[in-house]
Amino acid sequence: MTDAPAVELDGVVRTFDGRAALDGVSLRVGRGEVFGLLGPDGAGKSTMMRIVATVLPPTSGAARTLGLDTVEDSTGIKRRIGYMSQRFGLYPDLTVAENVRFYADLYGVGPDSRPRRSGELLQRVGMLEFSGRRAGKLSGGMKQKLALVCALIHTPELLVLDEPTNGVDPVSRREFWKLLREMAGGELTVLVSTAYLEEAEWCDRMALLHEGRVLAAGDRDEVAGLMSDAVLSISTSAPGRARKLLEESMPGLRAWSWGDRVHMATASPEKDAQRVRSILLEAGMECEVERVEPELEDVFVAAVGDWDG
Repeated sequence: MTDAPAVELDGVVRTFDGRAALDGVSLRVGRGEVFGLLGPDGAGKSTMMRIVATVLPPTSGAARTLGLDTVEDSTGIKRRIGYMSQRFGLYPDLTVAENVRFYADLYGVGPDSRPRRSGELLQRVGMLEFSGRRAGKLSGGMKQKLALVCALIHTPELLVLDEPTNGVDPVSRREFWKLLREMAGGELTVLVSTAYLEEAEWCDRMALLHEGRVLAAGDRDEVAGLMSDAVLSISTSAPGRARKLLEESMPGLRAWSWGDRVHMATASPEKDAQRVRSILLEAGMECEVERVEPELEDVFVAAVGDWDG
């Protein structure tokens, strides 16, 4: 295995009609990692994926995939990666087995190894018994598993997945991520984008993208270090009303909804906890305020504002 990173981006810029979708992105993805690109819609995740997969050239900067230049060596890269876009091209009128056979032909998988490889992959994702079912009759989660098999049929070194669990139910999403974790490592690197913050927990390392820039990159603890402030968790019977009242009473407050609570960032947790209690009690609202360890969602929302994934 080469020591070169699976992905190297240096000052990558990509513009569309004068607007920067990526604005000076530099990033490294190590071999064997599950690396997550996290960001809301419009953050630049899909553009980055397309550059890595050689679908788009960068406007400026340098991009290398598996040690090869994404512009000069695009043909060599495509043979060594699996790319699953947001609208992966499964054929609904073909059966599961026929879709896999089509992609095996597309990637040049020989007839000698094809039956064994396809059988192993379908068995691993729990779809061997559905080989004769038409792809159009599969559930959303099963379609994603079939797309994963098709992207892996030629044994790629890098698997590029652009929001593979978008629109998939939570149970199927979790099953899909378990499969990725089982398959990654060794000779296979996984680069996956998602707008679901909780999916970051499945990644070895991650990068937070916002408006075409990388705000933070590293493992969970390193990314959490982006947030220097403390987090207060506020529990009331009317969290929406409480948040609005606090924002009106505390100019510059960074607060966001957290389930049935309100979280807020503060550099003075003890002082602000007392102030929050005073404001809400004066409004006739009982509350509990406690300091909590920041979760990834706290870090991200505090950095970029309301998350609209």
